[in-house]
Amino acid sequence: MWKILIIDDDFQVLEGMKKAIPWEAIDAEFAGEASDGAEGLEMISQTQPDIVITDIYMPVMNGLEMIEKLREANFPGEIIILSGYTDFQYARQALRLHVSDYLSKPVTVDELRTVLEKVIKELEAKELIKMEQEDIRKKLMLYEPFGQQEWLKSVMTGTSHKWVSGLNLPPAEQQHWIHRHHLVMGIELMSTIRTANLSLIDWNLFRFALANIIQEILSEDWPESDFIELHSHHAAIMFHIEPSEPADAALSRIHAIGNRITDCVLMYLKLNIRIGIGQMKTAWQEISDSTEEAFLDLLQQTMTPQPGKSTSLPSDLAIRPIKFYQELAEAIVYSKEETASQIVDAYIHQLQQTPTITPAYLQYLCTELWTIFAYSLYSVGIVLDELFPDMHLPSEIMQIQTTTHLQEWLRAKIHIIATSRHWNENSKHKEAVDFMIQYAHDHYAEEVSLEDMSKKLYLSRNYLNQIFKKSTGETFTNYLIQVRMKKAQALLAEGKHLIYEISEKVGYKNVPYFSSIFKKYTGMSPSEVGKSG
Repeated sequence: MWKILIIDDDFQVLEGMKKAIPWEAIDAEFAGEASDGAEGLEMISQTQPDIVITDIYMPVMNGLEMIEKLREANFPGEIIILSGYTDFQYARQALRLHVSDYLSKPVTVDELRTVLEKVIKELEAKELIKMEQEDIRKKLMLYEPFGQQEWLKSVMTGTSHKWVSGLNLPPAEQQHWIHRHHLVMGIELMSTIRTANLSLIDWNLFRFALANIIQEILSEDWPESDFIELHSHHAAIMFHIEPSEPADAALSRIHAIGNRITDCVLMYLKLNIRIGIGQMKTAWQEISDSTEEAFLDLLQQTMTPQPGKSTSLPSDLAIRPIKFYQELAEAIVYSKEETASQIVDAYIHQLQQTPTITPAYLQYLCTELWTIFAYSLYSVGIVLDELFPDMHLPSEIMQIQTTTHLQEWLRAKIHIIATSRHWNENSKHKEAVDFMIQYAHDHYAEEVSLEDMSKKLYLSRNYLNQIFKKSTGETFTNYLIQVRMKKAQALLAEGKHLIYEISEKVGYKNVPYFSSIFKKYTGMSPSEVGKSG
């Protein structure tokens, strides 16, 4: 309820105002009274009213002096002047002090009600904005780690143009990026007989354990670094190096960390990994070059020539496979067939400009991309093997001999993936949406967010929001509000509960915010609905 404080040195006016204000109708309560400005300041400090109705001419401290002190203290409430003085100077000063209204005594009950309703609407609007801003702030705090990781990944893979055109960081962070050198270490989980038979769930568990081991080692040996998970069996570490440290010394330390990570992963997870090292860069904008160099180093280790055979490997950074993997995986996940095809065509064009590309490398790309597709789609509830039940991957890969073969093969697979993902027909999507709907109806009195649904369903927030809106026509947040408002209407109709009790029962601790949402949804305030019921 809205709290109203009245300040006037005339006792009869005070009593008359208390009787004239339609408290219940405007969902308000009497917060207290005072007889002069000084006493008014003290009462306002104690009661924190939403609305102050005050006279101007009073002993000790007049109303305008009091309002000026309130404005200096950033009083957030609304102020209405009710005075027997109609002098223009008073009105102009009141306007300068941003009062909500200026009424002349005597005032009628209808005038008072009209002004109070107008002021309360302004308060509701302010409260709604305040709560929405707080909600946004909480969400930003919640998503900040996610956003930071995505930004780091984009810098590392060379797709940062989608996030920022330049650094917009505090001075301390700028020191971290601008005044240091950078080097990327690529990490690849090697395929073995043991890992070949792992389910994607088990593979995820290994990735989680691998990340924990690496982060623990980095916290001890090189805190000024960033660990980023990339595509399925790939990860990377971005080392930030003080310019004063000799390059040889830094490289020696980095190689030692790579050896320690390799040994620990083998010891604790019984998995083999490869380490690739990029070159040191003096500018953060060149970090993606170091990433590509690190993974070209890994490629050299992966495709070691067999006896009697020569294997020509690409060495030109222009082909940039890591950036290609990242962009294509994102397009596949969101079922953007046209975008994915454009990414493939652009990359094939790059490959065709590189004379050292061999069938072996093209087949290697096919294997890598298939693994990335499987992992990326699994993260949004799609099992790649179910889309291609009769496919024999090794045989198809062996048929890839030219860049044109690769282009046609990728385009055909992307088309099947994109056209097979019918949002409403996929049973996994329907199960997820049904779960979210039921959860909203069962837990509307609790704090519920899309983040909670993401954790329960093991699907990303963005993906859940897409499938829910596609299925219901509403975002999950809006759907939850509708559920809560319908329940609030039912409780009001019963006539057994106070408004603050209903607010708590439908998940709102802040009663004014609940009232604002309710009025926005129904067109009536809770008190009006209660009276009509």
